[in-house]
Amino acid sequence: MATNGLWIRIEANNSETTNWLERVICSIKGVKIQGSDDTRHTNLLIYELGNDVEKEFLHIESLLHAKVVDEIFLTSSNTDRVVLMQAMRSGVKEFLSHPLDEAEVKEALERFKKRQDQSGSSIVSIKPGHVINVVGTKGGVGTTTVAVNLAVSLAERKDVKSVALIDLNMLFGEVPLFLEIDPKHDLSALTNQIARLDSTFLMSILSKSSTGVHVLPSPRHFNSNESLDPKMVDRILELMTRMFDFIVIDGGQPLNQMSLKLLATSDTVFLVSVLTLPCLSNTDKLLRSLLTLGYPVDKLIKVVINRYLKNSEIALNDAEAAINKKIFWTIPNDYRTTLSAINQGKPLTQIAQKASITKNFVELADRMVLGEAKEEKKWWSSLKKSDPAKRKHVNA
Repeated sequence: MATNGLWIRIEANNSETTNWLERVICSIKGVKIQGSDDTRHTNLLIYELGNDVEKEFLHIESLLHAKVVDEIFLTSSNTDRVVLMQAMRSGVKEFLSHPLDEAEVKEALERFKKRQDQSGSSIVSIKPGHVINVVGTKGGVGTTTVAVNLAVSLAERKDVKSVALIDLNMLFGEVPLFLEIDPKHDLSALTNQIARLDSTFLMSILSKSSTGVHVLPSPRHFNSNESLDPKMVDRILELMTRMFDFIVIDGGQPLNQMSLKLLATSDTVFLVSVLTLPCLSNTDKLLRSLLTLGYPVDKLIKVVINRYLKNSEIALNDAEAAINKKIFWTIPNDYRTTLSAINQGKPLTQIAQKASITKNFVELADRMVLGEAKEEKKWWSSLKKSDPAKRKHVNA
């Protein structure tokens, strides 16, 4: 039986309920109580419903959607039919009414153990989330456009379960405007209460957009980031990589200690530039500086050219020679469509699904999920089926 080490977390409104539940849980073999500061995956969350029912059900749904927990038991003295129906619709597995009955709770826990044993999910294999840090070579090159639309394109893939988007442009963060959300919390809510940080608290801070992307906005006021340091961001990212398949960061420009720390903790860094001499000069300086600082520039950093025009005065091969690095990706210039998306507060997939720029972001998301090796294999397979003359040209 594979039920050794099932983790149960309790979120109750008072210590009396918590202590009662802990006593009952401790009498069940094969389950363990998870502390509030434990960042491991939670198999079961026993959650006591409070007064703000609508808000708490949204929170419950977000926890299940992001795969933060396997199952949720709800406990409450409110047994109104509407509440019970909402619990079922939200994905709650068991409803335990007050006053709690020991035999009823034990039976529910045994059913939970049986479901976990049958699904095999008690042995949790957590794949660390892939952190994609989008930074710009200078202001106005479109880092937020790239970060937002890449995150949305990743979230729309069926094989990607969850995506988070962090706005770390501390001075002029605009991610909420791009996704037409009005967040109640921002990054400062986490940094001001960093001791409380766990998966449940984090999900209560994140704002979920209509695209399914969970957003952590930058502080709303310039002085809100005074207490922010690299260690805090490190801790937040460490938790998020356990919870999300992809974490996309709108990193602004890499000009301070925190930005440089983020580069080191990222799996992929997209350095966004455009085909102008000032931007390419900045790109070259940044790459040289990062190389001097010991960053693995060849493997870590991928140069992305935004607003690309095929008839640009500066050709791609000239740009590559100027920065001494291969260009990883080009995003076509579609000013009208992009501006329309920004002004409507919607991603490109929602306003211009068939546009070339939209398809470009979908293809970029494919590349990040499948990996470069698989993409090359796919490309070569399609080539083998094509004209032999083309294959001869490629092999030349």
